[in-house]
Amino acid sequence: MTSLDTDRAPDPAPAVSGRGVSTARLADIAAQASVSEATVSRVLNGKAGVASGTRQKVLAALDVLGYDRPVRLRQRSAGLVGLVIPELTNPIFPAFAQVIEQSLSGYGYTPVLGTQMPGGATEAELVDQLVERGVTGIIFLSGLHADLSSDPARYDRLAGRGVPFVLVNGYNEAVAAPFVSPDDRAAARIAVRHLTDLGHQRIGLAVGPGRFVPAARKAEGFARALEEAGAQGEVRHTLFTVEGGHAAAGSLLDAGCTGIVCGSDLMALGVVRAARERGLDVPRQLSVVGYDDSELIAFTDPPLTTVRQPVRAMANAAVQTLLEEIGGSPVPHAEFVFQPELVVRASTAAAR
Repeated sequence: MTSLDTDRAPDPAPAVSGRGVSTARLADIAAQASVSEATVSRVLNGKAGVASGTRQKVLAALDVLGYDRPVRLRQRSAGLVGLVIPELTNPIFPAFAQVIEQSLSGYGYTPVLGTQMPGGATEAELVDQLVERGVTGIIFLSGLHADLSSDPARYDRLAGRGVPFVLVNGYNEAVAAPFVSPDDRAAARIAVRHLTDLGHQRIGLAVGPGRFVPAARKAEGFARALEEAGAQGEVRHTLFTVEGGHAAAGSLLDAGCTGIVCGSDLMALGVVRAARERGLDVPRQLSVVGYDDSELIAFTDPPLTTVRQPVRAMANAAVQTLLEEIGGSPVPHAEFVFQPELVVRASTAAAR
């Protein structure tokens, strides 16, 4: 980013040079912020008489145009907050990370991202690194807390070190902490109801390993919805990936399923690919429902019907809850559950 030096009062339209920008003037910033050049000048020089909202618009314009804020206008960090996520290849995780980071920054905290990439640091190693950096709290997204085969004592040890934390996606009653989750059972019921309303009577569920709380809950909701609708179904536990969806689809298609509910959008894309390899048309011969409504899913071929995970609401709730913990306010060590939403596009149709 480039720097904008305003230690002296700027001329009416001074030039500013910077990386990737040949010249820029107050007019550029004023146009971006939809304010006058005089207002920009007052903000950059730290003058009074500018409304807080207007000041923020000018600072945001600096960020958009690629300029460093003047030193006097930079907000001191209230502290570091760790965010531990499983990976970056599944677009739902960067979507969560973006909202969480924006929310933390709005409260003056500096987010520190730790990713468990294959061959990289484990969750325990990331936590040690974050604690060594002096983080004031940690948000775990789809971490080992969601794996019922893992040892929950790791979180007790973290609490013993005096570090507040919040766990997103996956409730574990053995961990004394606040949890933020989508209603996975409701997500499966919504998807099944959509397919049965379209006339599908044999429906498959392609979902992740049963030891993960979100997968187990989706399977429970799926079974309940089939019972309520008087329909039949098959469940295949595999991986939350394109390859996992592709593998599950073969078995579910062999079982005669005309509709398949998936545990993630990536799995749904794998199902669509497997159907096409068999010469089946989606949705004319097979209806597919994803889960997450992650970035660009509306632009797949066909655009994917999916159950939208309430990312923004959940991410903001996780941040608010953590900040309450950091501030010493008592927060219930319980699960806060958010409702998903069906988004109907073009990958589902009436059963033939």
